[in-house]
Amino acid sequence: MTGDTITLLIADDHPVVRDGLRGMFTGEPGFEVLAEAADGAEAVRLAESLRPDVVLMDLRMPGTDGVTAITRMAERGLPARILVLTTYDTDSDVLPAIEAGATGYLLKDALQDELFRAVRAAARGESVLSPSVAARLMDRMRTAAARPAGPRGDEPLSPRELEVLGLVARGSTNREAAARLFISEATVKTHLLHIYGKLGVNDRAAAVAAAFNRGLLQPGASS
Repeated sequence: MTGDTITLLIADDHPVVRDGLRGMFTGEPGFEVLAEAADGAEAVRLAESLRPDVVLMDLRMPGTDGVTAITRMAERGLPARILVLTTYDTDSDVLPAIEAGATGYLLKDALQDELFRAVRAAARGESVLSPSVAARLMDRMRTAAARPAGPRGDEPLSPRELEVLGLVARGSTNREAAARLFISEATVKTHLLHIYGKLGVNDRAAAVAAAFNRGLLQPGASS
């Protein structure tokens, strides 16, 4: 941030939406819109060159979609916080976006003041979720926690989940793992919940033990 001003990049394929968001934030003290992007690829390029504090990211865009753009920004170590702003709150939209590294997830029916608060929170690195998205994630957490312990092995861990588990096995905290992987701490927690469910365990230690027993992690692997 420049002083108390939060810089923004708006990524949405609809010009009317971009114009509306630009007008909204331009008229509010403490915000500066640096640029607009019409697709994910352009958003990545602009985020890399302009280094905004927060990117307002739509998900379903032609060409490079929002989740792909979020993933590429994380891979390049860009410091911008990503706040998804979309009309969709299905599992197929929410979970990939959060796993890719989004700091927050809001729907486009959010009130103006709610959006301002969310951007300020995202700039501080705080997770922001719309009520419907938060409820959906809580349901998934309860489902994962209710699964009985024991080997399941019917669903493989993703490469990102293996990265998270490897860091946990080497003693990293959630915060340290998030910094190492350039994702939010909330995203690390989401990955861990998925890992617990897939391995049929209920905590970090059991997950690491199960991973070693199944050969998913190797003793003495370098960090």
